[in-house]
Amino acid sequence: MKDAAASFIVLYQDTRENILMKRVLKSIRSAAITGFIALTFTACSGTTANETPQPAEETIAEQKEQVVIMKYGLPIEDFEVRYDTIATGQTIADLLYGFGFNANQIHKLTQCPDTLFNVRRIRPGQACALLCEKDSINTPRYFIYEESPKSYITFDIANDYQAERKRKPVEWRESEVAGTVKSSLWVAMEENGASPLLAVEMSHIFGWSIDFFGIHQGDEFRVIYAQEFVEETPLNNYRIHSASFKASNNLVYAIPFTQAGEELFYNSDGNSLEGAFLKAPLDYYRISSKFSNSRYHPVLKRHRAHHGVDYAAPKGTPVYAIGSGKVIKKAYQANGAGYYLKIRHNATYTTSYMHLSGYAKGLKEGDYVKQKQVIGYVGSTGLSTGPHLDFRVYENGKPINPLTIKSQPKMPISNENKDSFAIVRDSLVNRLTNIPMRATVAANDTIAAQNS
Repeated sequence: MKDAAASFIVLYQDTRENILMKRVLKSIRSAAITGFIALTFTACSGTTANETPQPAEETIAEQKEQVVIMKYGLPIEDFEVRYDTIATGQTIADLLYGFGFNANQIHKLTQCPDTLFNVRRIRPGQACALLCEKDSINTPRYFIYEESPKSYITFDIANDYQAERKRKPVEWRESEVAGTVKSSLWVAMEENGASPLLAVEMSHIFGWSIDFFGIHQGDEFRVIYAQEFVEETPLNNYRIHSASFKASNNLVYAIPFTQAGEELFYNSDGNSLEGAFLKAPLDYYRISSKFSNSRYHPVLKRHRAHHGVDYAAPKGTPVYAIGSGKVIKKAYQANGAGYYLKIRHNATYTTSYMHLSGYAKGLKEGDYVKQKQVIGYVGSTGLSTGPHLDFRVYENGKPINPLTIKSQPKMPISNENKDSFAIVRDSLVNRLTNIPMRATVAANDTIAAQNS
């Protein structure tokens, strides 16, 4: 009996120890799992074990409090703002009276120097704003006059109307466009969702190598460019970063590269696209009459030589010097050229610009002008039936066809820069080639942000 009891006690103790051991192991496993979960949550939430997690609602509220909307360099939501626009025939005094200013306040505001704020030069459509304190009487604090899309003048009313001109932050956003010409490059840009002003920019870059007055249906273009934005508003300011133009199976690339401190556009062979002479003396318009030894004159009603090229363009269109040189003649010819200029470029070439409506301000005989400097404006003076530029080129005193003049390019890529240029060229050529034809791809990537 004693042996049986002893056996039972041993069995009971063994069983009890097993049960206790199982309970301990279970507790250890449970604690380990709980600890792992807690550690994982802590690591993900960015807090340590000793930190008390912040409620999500409080974090979101604090983030909202940190957002400050700035306009005109001021936290705009701290003020009551009244906006207005200069109306046709309205003076600045009229507008300020509408804001509640009295005569003495208006006088103080308009006493700043004309170089900063000239009340005689305000224009209809310009925006203004009055910023008032959020007090019981909405005390006026700042008056803002937006003189341009990129600049404005702030009048600090509380500080004796102290005025300061400020600039808005601007950014340049990059886009791409490619297309085929059907009628004109101007129209082709519009058809592909890009600004026609890009056609003008392209004529500036390719003006030495491509005659944009003689492009044909089927010619192709591809452009990587940037457009300027101010406060999400697009401006009509563009920069071409690289481009290609295929005219009559002649493919020309424009690759930017800086050499000797000067950035120029080069073709794929490393030759500068800029030459000694422009292809044309004005921006993108049409040729109305070409060089001829026997042309029917619309005024004289008879055939005679026309040793120039007529460019039809609206009155007032700027006319450029096709190359650097000296103004040797500035005169008027009633029964012929009207207001005209002659420029001697070197010992070989002289150019003539006829039927002008006027000259560039201050230009006189003996002045030296630079290539693409504005020298006058398209008109219809003298023997003329409508606004156009009669442009002529003389080689050693003999008239030659302006459309066939040869122009030597500027310095090509130097030997020491050829490898660096090749890297830039290959990258841009590949990118241009992959722009989808007849479509505009707006990258909407901000490539530069700066205060202008």
